[in-house]
Amino acid sequence: MTQLSTSPKRTESLARAWSMLGLGVAAQTAGTVFVSSPAFLIPMLHEERGLSLAQSGLLAAAPTLGMVLTLILWGALADRIGEKWVIAGGLALTALATLGAIAAHGYVGLGIFFILGGMAAASTNAASGRVVVGWFPKDRRGLAMGIRQMAQPLGVTVAAVTIPTLASGPGIAAALAVPMVLTSVLAVACGIGIVNPPRQMKPATAKAPASVNPYRRNGFLWRIHAVSILLVVPQFTLSTFGLVWLVTELQWDALSAGILVGVAQFVGAVGRIGTGILSDRVGSRVRPLRWVAIAAAVAMLALATADAAHWGASAVVMVIATTISVADNGLAFTSVAEMAGSAWAGRALGAQNTGQFIAASAVGPVIGTLIGVVGYPLAFVAAALCPILAAPLIPGADAEHDHL
Repeated sequence: MTQLSTSPKRTESLARAWSMLGLGVAAQTAGTVFVSSPAFLIPMLHEERGLSLAQSGLLAAAPTLGMVLTLILWGALADRIGEKWVIAGGLALTALATLGAIAAHGYVGLGIFFILGGMAAASTNAASGRVVVGWFPKDRRGLAMGIRQMAQPLGVTVAAVTIPTLASGPGIAAALAVPMVLTSVLAVACGIGIVNPPRQMKPATAKAPASVNPYRRNGFLWRIHAVSILLVVPQFTLSTFGLVWLVTELQWDALSAGILVGVAQFVGAVGRIGTGILSDRVGSRVRPLRWVAIAAAVAMLALATADAAHWGASAVVMVIATTISVADNGLAFTSVAEMAGSAWAGRALGAQNTGQFIAASAVGPVIGTLIGVVGYPLAFVAAALCPILAAPLIPGADAEHDHL
């Protein structure tokens, strides 16, 4: 893909690229609001309805479990038919699943619709990444993917400042109306506004370089997937249990705790842009990725120490740890897409997300159980071990497919 110039045609293409990026970010933000909403029901479920943290964590993990089941399938569909209808259709199905969750009776029914909604919401994760890679040249891809990766913390921010208050007041149905409205609106907007990026002509021969399975070339993609799985543990530990930690351990009220979690996620969203720009400047995705892994380990250990020592600044440390823990995603996604190439980007990004959400779906019940047994400080230490293990797995140099 060539760099955009200042000619009218190139200027129009650049404007369209930014427009597609905006729709992609909005779409994934809406999907993330749905996926993250159950985590912000935990204080109400735990404190008011008597569910254990492990049980509440299992319910909160249901949407990510659903995403695991369909991420690669959505990515393969995007590779075949393009991004537009994958994103729009997936959001429409998410809205329907949310409506089902609102009408559900009992926690089993609620969990089933959370799983179904997660299966549908996975569409935005795989396809919106393809939009960014397809419309932006390499020297702007780090910035663009950093902005696209803002969607996850922004979605968590929206959920954090709305779901706890609505759940503790009007109830679960009112809280879930937020993701239902957002996914409905964005389904229509993306169906109207998204234009699939231009693709290279298919090679004449079946074994041309663009069609070769990038997973067979070397171990680069496998290593990035493994690193991302490990780095997602501290991220989801904080996004899942940060609110309930503030409420139960620091005695914050639900509204104040939700606002702080939202602020932390917003700062993390801005940080993803910073790491994307940094990767463009240094000409590498893997070097900043290694720096983030090391910083995440240090931050989680600092949070564990602050909590164990009952420091007054524990909440500030939590904000810092949250900011760092979400900074890696854009770097890893860009690296995966660049290595996979245009013919494999959807499936590779689907595989990338699948590994992450397998880990994320385990974080709720596993860390919830660990907190119940050994307490928050040691649970934070356990989460810190994951980025420590990830750092040496990060490849020493970047790799890119010839056809992107």
